[in-house]
Parts: sequence; structure tokens; C-alpha cells
Amino acid sequence: MKILIACDGSASANGVFEDLKNAGLPRNSEALVMSVADVIIPPPIDEKNEELPRYEPPGIKRAHQHAELKLKEAEARAVHAAAHIRTLFPGWQVSHLALADSPAWAILREADNWKADLIVMGARGHSLLGSRLILGSISQRVLYEARGSVRIARARNTDRSALRLIVGVDNSPYSSAAVEAVAKREWPKGTHVRLVNVVDTVMAISVEPLEPAFRKWIEVDNEDNWDEVAKVFEPDADKLRAAGLKAEVTIRKGNPTDQILEAAESWSADCIFLGPRGARGIERLLLGSVSSAVSARAHCSVEIVRTKSSKTGGAEK
Repeated sequence: MKILIACDGSASANGVFEDLKNAGLPRNSEALVMSVADVIIPPPIDEKNEELPRYEPPGIKRAHQHAELKLKEAEARAVHAAAHIRTLFPGWQVSHLALADSPAWAILREADNWKADLIVMGARGHSLLGSRLILGSISQRVLYEARGSVRIARARNTDRSALRLIVGVDNSPYSSAAVEAVAKREWPKGTHVRLVNVVDTVMAISVEPLEPAFRKWIEVDNEDNWDEVAKVFEPDADKLRAAGLKAEVTIRKGNPTDQILEAAESWSADCIFLGPRGARGIERLLLGSVSSAVSARAHCSVEIVRTKSSKTGGAEK
């Protein structure tokens, strides 16, 4: 697994290290620790006439000095963070990179070039991120545009040894991929997973929910039918049990974002796993959609799982 870890030296970014220990990541992963100085280094003045002394305007000189200082600071952060990662994961191959660029686009570009499977970053950073995770912030922009999975990391505030995970499921291939991702990870003994489905009025229960001609629907507004709804997700629960995890299906009714967040908070979940889009297939990850809103508002880590088949479509939940 190739994991790009973004760090900026903030308290939130430092919490990424603690969260990584509880992410079930493979022991033989490859990690790239990346720090981006949010500056642009001005191009040097082209000295075409060597007979005349070069004149560098004071403003350009100060800009160069400032950018070079920020880049050195980013380099120091990346080196320090990479060393920390090596102590936490001795089996990982860890490298580091420092760049002067727009942080979000630099992270996205490097993730594409390096073919990262997962981008990990804190929910908040320094002042350039703002006090909340909002549209336009670095974390949310990366979440929107990344081709691979993205984990918004928040440090745990519990001494529990066993982990509690929530997976949002809706019988779409995207939620199934999230279940698959959890099943493939390496979790501590006793890890407990709740598959949370939030019902509306009807739900597709066909084998191929993306093919309208083959859709079969079940009325789910009535709680008397919820046992039948839960059975739809039992194969996912069985897959997790086969991987050595405790698993159960929970049915809730209401606004999906609110219900997933409430389920996570009331249970003190350590992480929420979601697919990038759902069975109804909204075509972009928009502010206010489930994946976006949950990642912004959750008190625990949130991982948006993208598979190879979902990386090229740009379709989000």
C-alpha cells in the first residue's frame, strides 16, 4: 500500500501520527511524508548581458529569501515527520518530500504522480486552513479532487485497546468497497464494526443496484420491514466476521449525515468509513453531501474509500 502523509506542523497534523497507529494499515507499506510551503518562489532575473552588473529589486530579493526560508522549514518538518513514522512503523519504507507550492494542488499532483492508494492528512492546519474544515480549505479540496482514498485523521481520546469502526452502507458498489477495504486491513483483536444504513422511504435490494432495469425495491419507511433491510447487509457483516472482526448491522432513519454522525458520537467510534458516492449517484462530491459533511463535522477520523473503478469517474456521494 502506498500512503501519502501530508504534514504542516500543526496540532492537527501531529494528531495524524497517533491516528495512523489505529488505521489498520499493512505492515509492509510504502509512505511518502510530504510538507508544502505555501509560497511561490519568484523566477530568477535572466542576466542576458554579462557586462552589466545584475540588479535584483529589493522586493524580489525579499520574496526569494522568504520563500527559501519557508521551504527550509517545510523540509525540516518533513524530515522530522518521516523519522517519527519510521519509529512507529519499522517495516515501512519511508521517504520525504518538501515543496513550495499551493498545498492542496501540490498534494493532489504528487499523489497522482506517485500513484498513492491513500492520502492521510489532518482535519485542520495553521491559519491558512481556517478554524473549520470548509469548502476551499486544503483538506476538503484534497477530499474533493483526489483519485485515491483520503483519510481525514483525528487523534483518539480514549484508552480503549479495541477499536470501534462505523461503515456507512447503502447497498451500492461504493459502500461495498468500503466494507472490503475494512476487511483487508490489519486490526487489533476485538475490533468492532457497525454497518450503519440510514433508511429513507424505499431502497434498492437488487444484486445490480446501478442497473435500473434489474432494480427491486423494498419499502423501508415502516420499521416493521427493517429486519428485512438488515438482511440485505448481512453478507457484508459476514465478510467482516470472516476477517476476524465483530460486526453488526444497524438501521437508522433520518438525514444520513446526521444519523451517521450521531451513531459515531454516541458509540465513541474511532473512524467512519464511507464510499465516495451512494446508490443514487450524485455526480460530484458537493458541500453538504454525506461524504463531505461527515468528514467536516465528525469528531473521529473519516476515510473516504475510492477503488480503482471509482477513481476515474469523478462521481461522488
